[in-house]
Amino acid sequence: MRSAVVLGGSFAGLLTARVLSDHAEDVVVLEPDGALDEGAGRGAPHRSQLHALLAMGHTQLERWFPGITQELLDSGAHVGAGAAVQYYVDGVLKVDVPDSRLLGATRLLIEGAVRRRVLKLPNVSIRAGRAHDLLFSGARVSGVRFSSTAIDGSASAAPDGELTADLVVDAMGRSTRLGAWLQSHGWDQAPVDRMRLDLGYATAHFHRGDELPDTVVAHSSPGPASGYRYKGAVSEPAAVTALEGDRWGVVLAGYKDYRPGTDPEEFKARMLRSVAPVREIAERCELAGEIGAFHFRESLRRRYTDLSRFPGGLIVVGDAVASVNPIYGQGLTVAALQASSLSAYLRTGVSPHVAAWGYFRRAGVVVDAAWQLSATADLAQPHVVARRPRGYQLTRWIGDKIIEAAVVDPVVNQAFMNVVHMRAHPKTLSHPRVLLATARALASRPGGD
Repeated sequence: MRSAVVLGGSFAGLLTARVLSDHAEDVVVLEPDGALDEGAGRGAPHRSQLHALLAMGHTQLERWFPGITQELLDSGAHVGAGAAVQYYVDGVLKVDVPDSRLLGATRLLIEGAVRRRVLKLPNVSIRAGRAHDLLFSGARVSGVRFSSTAIDGSASAAPDGELTADLVVDAMGRSTRLGAWLQSHGWDQAPVDRMRLDLGYATAHFHRGDELPDTVVAHSSPGPASGYRYKGAVSEPAAVTALEGDRWGVVLAGYKDYRPGTDPEEFKARMLRSVAPVREIAERCELAGEIGAFHFRESLRRRYTDLSRFPGGLIVVGDAVASVNPIYGQGLTVAALQASSLSAYLRTGVSPHVAAWGYFRRAGVVVDAAWQLSATADLAQPHVVARRPRGYQLTRWIGDKIIEAAVVDPVVNQAFMNVVHMRAHPKTLSHPRVLLATARALASRPGGD
């Protein structure tokens, strides 16, 4: 194709631009904040919160930007594997998964490295502007109407303009205006699934010294013994990650009236009720800067494959498709897999001017897997009001047993973590091999059943 326009220059938009650079002569990323450095992006207010790049997300990042892991390490990031990555369930340390690698870095560092790589591509440019409507040519999108923005993201005095394109990509995030635009041009909006969560989480940075020299990531989550509840859990849910700049990133989470705040003493008090690595940071490390809190009200996904008609020349990626509970760390990885889904779709040689059903089906597998994993866990929260799917109680009972077995059995934990890290679909946990290993692990415990 001759030209493509990506609406939004955050992580999903940048990865999509990289993919499109292999298929289009010219790719323009339209971003209200322009090509600013790591501080850009008021459109993602949670950007400064602790983020996770799951193992499959790391794989995809290295696929599209070979050598970027070493570049991040040179900038102070950390990579943990084996015993350097510690998962606790109900306060009990799980067995290691040797081939599970996690990258310890802020989203600002990762996104900044990706942005620099994308801007070095000869056929990709970033333009400061905000889209406010689509252009149509018959039954396909042929471009966007936009207004230029100043360097601070505010509207500039420049007149409105138009960008024509063979393909337009919506990477505008969960607050995308695409549905309203489509409706104004006579097209249906995608049906939306919503799950009210009322989740709050807060991130603090601590100065890192010689404590925990062999730890890159430590994660404490509630499990069957806590009823998956955050308030009153056996061990306070928390995650810590070694970050660039000799810092620890610590995130706490909770629902409704147990959402963490920004008071340092309260934050440390909750850390002291968590597992050993989290307690050690609270006891030995000094807070570096202010604590930032974020309120995530609901998960949502837009089901484009349920539509009977859709214009050609239009793709949707990232949170504009689905935004699920962030405590599972799936967002960046889902965006990376959607970009790879787009690549697989375009490599079939299909015209960009036709409705991209092939892309939406591929991306839908990724989104549905992330939604299934997060929604099944979220439904265990008593305040979440949503229809439980058929067989939910049995599914949850089996899931409880798998999680219990994963604490002590490396085979079960490998299968479970492959799903958590999006290297395998959740349905793989129902494989007879996994269920048999689960039964054996539980039966071998003292008083096992």
